[in-house]
Amino acid sequence: MYQGKRIAVVVPAFNEETLIGVTIDAMPDFVDDIVVVDDCSRDQTAARVRERLGRRAGLTLLLHEHNQGVGGAIATGYKWCRDQGVDVAVVMAGDAQMDPADLPAILDPVVSDEVDYAKGNRLFTGDAWKVIPRVRYLGNSMMSLLTKIASGYWHVADSQSGYTAINRKALQTLDWDAMYKRYGQPNDLLVRLNVYNFRVRDVPVRPVYNIGERSGIKPLRMIPPLSWLLWKLFIFRMKEKYLIRDFHPLLFFYALGGILFPGGALFGFYLVMKRILVGPIAGTSALFAAFLAIMGLQFILFAMWFDMDYNKELR
Repeated sequence: MYQGKRIAVVVPAFNEETLIGVTIDAMPDFVDDIVVVDDCSRDQTAARVRERLGRRAGLTLLLHEHNQGVGGAIATGYKWCRDQGVDVAVVMAGDAQMDPADLPAILDPVVSDEVDYAKGNRLFTGDAWKVIPRVRYLGNSMMSLLTKIASGYWHVADSQSGYTAINRKALQTLDWDAMYKRYGQPNDLLVRLNVYNFRVRDVPVRPVYNIGERSGIKPLRMIPPLSWLLWKLFIFRMKEKYLIRDFHPLLFFYALGGILFPGGALFGFYLVMKRILVGPIAGTSALFAAFLAIMGLQFILFAMWFDMDYNKELR
């Protein structure tokens, strides 16, 4: 128990035989349940967990018959926590990259009911640029910016951090079977939390790398599919939050901006190519292209400001 609350830690694991034992053994004593979800590993991950079943109270092993991805493993763990009446469910990866010493800081705002969901932010620390591989740092920063727009949580960064804590109300509200099952799970979850107006807060945590973990993630390759996912999530949030649940005029601003800005940019590009390949163009045409682009950008920026103001209490 932690401050009178039942705490469970969900540990998604795929081929983590080297570090899964370290992750379990380092878990603080106040953690009531450790739910390891083996996502159809091909190594001895499950065997390493079974070795500890009799030694660590509250340890549970759940097995996937087919690989579902890290999001699928987390969803399985969340559903277990929901069904068991857990007060706060934490996610810690099975590769020991999440420092247990940071767990109280992650838990405190959720346990005290200040927020519904707390997540680690590795970018707060001055060591992040030195510790996190540069490509991953830059890719994470880009995804964080896009996630701010898609999710509506403009105060949240390090969107790819999986070190999180969520309360019982959110566990019972969200449809975990509908959540994205792969690497974009944290982004998808933030969007769904915003649709239901759950409060979210970033908590500084220590970045941990180069301890023997193996990552199959290629940040540069992940940017295009994640960007497409975020675009779909943005449309989903606009529809669910600002059309179905509570109509808001920012929809008009986004719609007009989405028409005028690309239109002006494409028309301007056409004029530039015509100037290069054909010859002089009319000044009024150039002004019209600039007008469309500038007006479209202004509409988009106003829509973002409306969105930021509407969600300012969700922190």
